[in-house]
Amino acid sequence: MADVINSLSDRLLFGIPKKGRLHEHCLSLLSGADINFHRHNRLDIALVQNLPIALVFLPAADIPKYVADGNVDLGMTGQDMILESQVGDRIEQLLELGFGKCKLEVQVPVRSNIKNVEDLVGKRIVTSFVVLAGVYFEELDKKYLSDDQKKEGKKTKIEYVSGSVEAACALGLADGIVDLVESGETMRAAGLQSIAVVCSSQAILFRNKNPSNPSLVSKLTSRIRGVVAAQKYVLLNYNIQRHSLGEATKITPGRQAPTISPLEKDGWVEVQSMVCKNNVAEIMDQLEEIGAKDILIFNINNCRV
Repeated sequence: MADVINSLSDRLLFGIPKKGRLHEHCLSLLSGADINFHRHNRLDIALVQNLPIALVFLPAADIPKYVADGNVDLGMTGQDMILESQVGDRIEQLLELGFGKCKLEVQVPVRSNIKNVEDLVGKRIVTSFVVLAGVYFEELDKKYLSDDQKKEGKKTKIEYVSGSVEAACALGLADGIVDLVESGETMRAAGLQSIAVVCSSQAILFRNKNPSNPSLVSKLTSRIRGVVAAQKYVLLNYNIQRHSLGEATKITPGRQAPTISPLEKDGWVEVQSMVCKNNVAEIMDQLEEIGAKDILIFNINNCRV
């Protein structure tokens, strides 16, 4: 793989999660940004056909280090991975991507006597995030361990496991775990409950502070920002009597201002406006109440805002 990378000196290298919870979302984002490529089976490098870019498919946890060290120019992964890698001062965050949202939480068995994080101080923790868990419990140790316990060298024990963290308590390996929670279904199925949040996370686009092609990084960022914005909005189109226009535009002010066009029917206008997707049903109800007609919704695939 090293020889292949060395042959791509004329291309911007873009690190993409090769599998896992972020992989498909990242591919969808690239497609929306018109980044066209074909990835051959079992190959972790794909050449983009319409831009001088090479996609490098890497474990999500490794991407922050590759970007920070300058092995690749930019990447997409979770904020939790960047915090765990301790490279935040060596990369530049460009854009929150709006997916992969989760929380790194401290969890214990529902049936245990442990009800808060203070009860875990000095006990055993199993996690894939030993850096973040270590920093978190180091502060708790300072606060809750007695002077005698500190002199004896007692502290919360953090142990690493790479997967199936939620099984650690049931197997007697730990008193609690630190793990990512999205919906919470896996946690509840394992008989666990959350007692504290270490940090929140979502997928981000980030770059090395000295990328090989800054102008291309800017172009990519603009395209991806447009896709992310388009996922949040829809285009609302409706007709309204002119005397109700002021009230209507308060309901649909748009990002800058709505587009208003006169209709052939006297006293009527057509209005187009970008509105938040998660509030569109309520907006349509309000427009209907003030007499709007022919209310239509159009999906937006990409935009510049």
